[in-house]
Amino acid sequence: MGEIQNPNQQGGGGMDSRSLFGFFIAFVVMMVAFELFAPKKPQAPAEHPQQKTQATGSTAPAAAPMGSAAPAATPPGPGHAPAKAGATAEKTIEGSGPEQTVVENELYRITFSNRGGAVTSWVLKKYTGEDGKPLDLVNHAAAEEFGQPLSLYAYDAGLRERLNSALYVPSATGTMEAPGTLSFTYSAGGLAVRKAYTFESGYTIRAEVSVTQNGAPVTALLAWPSGFGDQSTAPEYLNSTFDDSVNGKTDEVAPKKTVGGATLQGPVDYAGPADLYFAAIFIPQSPGDTSLVTLNNELGIPKNPKHPVAGETVKVPVLGAAVGANGGPLQTAIFVGPKVTKLLATIRTANGGNLADVVNYGWWTWIAKPMLLVLRFFVDHGVNNWGWAILILTFILNIAMLPTRFMMMKTSLKMQRLQPQMDAIKAKYAKYKTTDPRRQEMNKEIFDLQRANGVSMVGGCLPMLLQYPLLIGFYEMLEKAIELRHAHWLWLHDLSVPDPTRILPIFVIVSMFLSQLYMPSGAVDPRQQRMMAFMMPVFFGFIMWNLGSGVCLYWAGSNLIGVGQQLAINRTSMGQEMRAIAAKRAAKKAGKTINARR
Repeated sequence: MGEIQNPNQQGGGGMDSRSLFGFFIAFVVMMVAFELFAPKKPQAPAEHPQQKTQATGSTAPAAAPMGSAAPAATPPGPGHAPAKAGATAEKTIEGSGPEQTVVENELYRITFSNRGGAVTSWVLKKYTGEDGKPLDLVNHAAAEEFGQPLSLYAYDAGLRERLNSALYVPSATGTMEAPGTLSFTYSAGGLAVRKAYTFESGYTIRAEVSVTQNGAPVTALLAWPSGFGDQSTAPEYLNSTFDDSVNGKTDEVAPKKTVGGATLQGPVDYAGPADLYFAAIFIPQSPGDTSLVTLNNELGIPKNPKHPVAGETVKVPVLGAAVGANGGPLQTAIFVGPKVTKLLATIRTANGGNLADVVNYGWWTWIAKPMLLVLRFFVDHGVNNWGWAILILTFILNIAMLPTRFMMMKTSLKMQRLQPQMDAIKAKYAKYKTTDPRRQEMNKEIFDLQRANGVSMVGGCLPMLLQYPLLIGFYEMLEKAIELRHAHWLWLHDLSVPDPTRILPIFVIVSMFLSQLYMPSGAVDPRQQRMMAFMMPVFFGFIMWNLGSGVCLYWAGSNLIGVGQQLAINRTSMGQEMRAIAAKRAAKKAGKTINARR
């Protein structure tokens, strides 16, 4: 400022007000020009303004990376950018507050939270819960304790908490229609996370997950940790399974055999938790580079969920799964939806397989799967009701087994004809105790007599031997067939649960009693026949009392058809002969009893 002299020292006398004002204006103009056009201090090329990293969502300086020493600070001078530690300063990306994004198509409505970039609600529009509303597959009680669906699992609890509590920045908020893509991004303190989801028209979505710390990959797995929203009772939790295909071997593991926190290495074709009707299955795109963690936690629920009592709880298992890539970003498909065999068969794995084995009937698959296909065929081709489809299939099966019923009747008639000779053999050995070795000779003589006359005990038991596998196969199929869930028939509102009125189990008891009553006794003692006619119906009625009403409907229909068949057979010459022999034998026994009393 030395170039500017005091105007009061310039020639001649004082200054008028206009001159003073003019000099004041000139002074101001000169000061402004000096500030605008004065040369600035030179800057280093590396610190060009265009290379400065701008902070997003925060004006505070970035924190030092986790686990590393902070670089020595150099006080910045005017016009000097902050010194960098070997790379561009970290870009902080985090949300300023909670936000939601809803993604939906005709099948689902998924609600994401930017807290952790995870799911808070996964509603299946075509399936209902016990309240009659569309079913939310998120188990909110378990998710609050063990983590939300599509949260991140890390072995370090602190890192896991940070990954799932951070506020991510979503690519969209509000509601969006599928197909589409939604991503969540977070970066702070050296930790950088990106989760991107691609939504399709079906139940399958695709996910890409990348987690790094100071630029190096971090092991963090995408998880479904908290079971399903249709689980409310202990049996529903206990019926859950961990389904996987690892090293080319498919498996369905019960909760008591699922080890929580166990890590399995690939190749992983698919893996995830399932219950009787729904599943959440991860399908990695690089099976050989995938790690799988099995999750099994314990949750306390009310003993009676409909009428909970404080303090009365029971511990139940909550299954989950987490998958991650070995040393890089994860790419995986995720199926979240109903266990419909036809649907699962269309969902392909990276190795060319499918998810059909997620519906597993065990040893009875050879019976259960064909029967389900037949039932579905009836429903898709005019029947339009699963209850009536069960009765039609029951009728067909009983007609198919009619020849075995005739076989049983023929065997029974032969036994009746041989009964006098067998009684004579028994009388010959009656003097020997049951522990006497000579009793074995009696059994051999009876066996030789039956074989010589073409009598086979297997032939007499064949209808029953065929009936029980069909019943068990039917039970397995109806228990796991989601098609029967909430399926109506007459007064029944859900064929997958017991009949609340217990009309069907009572009908099973009555129809089975009639079936036993009308069947000729053959070689069976009349008293034994009467006992069987009473005990067998009671026994099976007890079993059917708490079984799904779809199974009861099959058994009741089978008994009713059996009674009709037996009445028709009894009118044939074979049936009339059997009844005559049985009546004669009963009269003879009655006469002996009267003489013995005299």
